[in-house]
Amino acid sequence: MHNRQKFVVALVVLITSLFLSLSVGSSGFNLNPTLVKELRLPRTLLGLSVGGGLSLSGVLLQGLFRNPLVEPYTLGISGGAALFVSLGIVMHLPQTMGWGVVPFLGFAGALATILTVYILSTKKGSLRVHNMLLIGVMISFISSSLIMLVMAVSKVEDLHGIIFWIMGSLEGVSKWTIAVCITILLIGTTLAYLFVWDLNALMLGEEEAIHLGVNVEVLKKALFFTASLITGVCVSSSGIIGFVGLVVPHFVRIIFGHDHRVVIPASVVSGASFLVLCDTLARVVVPPMELPVGVITGVVGGILFIYALIRRQV
Repeated sequence: MHNRQKFVVALVVLITSLFLSLSVGSSGFNLNPTLVKELRLPRTLLGLSVGGGLSLSGVLLQGLFRNPLVEPYTLGISGGAALFVSLGIVMHLPQTMGWGVVPFLGFAGALATILTVYILSTKKGSLRVHNMLLIGVMISFISSSLIMLVMAVSKVEDLHGIIFWIMGSLEGVSKWTIAVCITILLIGTTLAYLFVWDLNALMLGEEEAIHLGVNVEVLKKALFFTASLITGVCVSSSGIIGFVGLVVPHFVRIIFGHDHRVVIPASVVSGASFLVLCDTLARVVVPPMELPVGVITGVVGGILFIYALIRRQV
């Protein structure tokens, strides 16, 4: 099967996942127009944009680091976002300013982490990729420790809010938030596609890419900021939803190969399908209760990733 045919299959899977998400929920199969429009459509659109965005970020960062185990949260962006949200909840900002302030807190934390990693990883105008990875991991550990400290001194109601956000959810977001996520996904995908040839060259190594005429420093900074900002928007909108940016690009490369002209659009489509399907599963696995979608992506993604590793070793 050629890549074009495979991509058509991926589009069919996406359309099917969108239909299931709109028609199935904790109440069973129901296409009531009000239910679909008011409850299911917003979270379906958010799942599509966040899943596609996290998967796209994973592709860009794995291409930047030339490491298939790097994911959008490796640089500590999710940790910074979660820390700011946790502090905001403890300070009762959602109660005084409304829960609409939470995405702003999350993005502020993500942006602070992005700038910190960038500044500490840049020396004499050169972005040191290996230092950036190590600094990001350390910031992630520091953020996790501070979050645990905040949780340890929090009241029960505040603790519940922090845990609920950290586990990830596509529920209860505003139309404005959804519009921002979709816009960022479209812009990010367009920008990423401008660098497909440079990404393919970077796979050979930085020196080889330079010999092929690639401005490696500009490319590294463009990839870092594009992937980081997409991740920041996704995390601030839905909380921490793991494994999408790690598992999906990995499987896409197994199925479609390593040409970023195909990997980028296929990852966006597949990431959207994966998260939408996981959210649908989270709504129907133990009705009428809904599980956090981050739990489903972690379990399903982890099993799939282990399966892929075992298959490659056979």
